[in-house]
Amino acid sequence: TDRERPAEPSYRGGQFERVLDPALTEAVKGLGRKEGATLFMTLLAAWEVWLWRHTGQTDFAVGSPVAGRTHPELETLIGLFVNTLVLRSDVAPTLSFPELVRRVRARTLRAYDRQEAPFEQVGEAVNPERTMSRSPLFQVMFSVQNMPRATFAAEGLRVEPVAVEVTQAKFDLTLFVVERDGGGLGLSLEYNTDLFDAETAERFLARYEALLAAISAA
Repeated sequence: TDRERPAEPSYRGGQFERVLDPALTEAVKGLGRKEGATLFMTLLAAWEVWLWRHTGQTDFAVGSPVAGRTHPELETLIGLFVNTLVLRSDVAPTLSFPELVRRVRARTLRAYDRQEAPFEQVGEAVNPERTMSRSPLFQVMFSVQNMPRATFAAEGLRVEPVAVEVTQAKFDLTLFVVERDGGGLGLSLEYNTDLFDAETAERFLARYEALLAAISAA
C-alpha cells in the first residue's frame, strides 16, 4: 500500500480500466480449456499469483459474488439473489501455473456446491477477529461478468446501459472482468484511495495484463 491502513475506512475509491486484445483473451481461454477450467477459474488463478507476488502471502482469501440463481424457477423472476463466496487461496511457489489452475478449479467447485450458505452465517461461524479498519473475511474481491447482454424493448421505452463514475470502494481492491462483444476482455480495477494512489492502481492493472501475457506465452 502507499499509506498505512486507517483505523476507520472512508470507503472512498477510484477505478482504472484496460482492455485485453482478442488474441490474448483466446490464449487465456485456451489455457483454461486444457485443464478443464472455466475462464473465471483461469483468471482467478492468475489473480492469486498476482496477489502472491505483491504480498508474499501464499495463504489468503478472495471474495467473489455468485448470482444465486441455481434453480430454473428463478430464471423469470426480477430481483437480486446475489451471495458472496469466500475462496481460500493456496499458492505454492513450486507449482506450475496449470497445476495451480487445477487447484483453483477443485476449490471453486467445492465452493459452488455450498454457495447457498448465506455469507452472513459463514461470518458468524468463522467468527474472525473484528476490526473497523478492514472487512473481516477478505479484503480483495474478484468478479467475472460473462452473461450475454440481452436486448430489451417495449412500446414507448428505450433501455441502454449508463456508465457510472466510481467514487467508492467497499474493499481494498476489486477486479472486475467483462467479456466484451466481438472478443477481448475488459478489466476494471476498483481501489481504495485510503490505501492506494491512482498511479499505483493503474500500474497494478498493467501488471495483471503483463502476467496474463507471460502465462499464455509460457
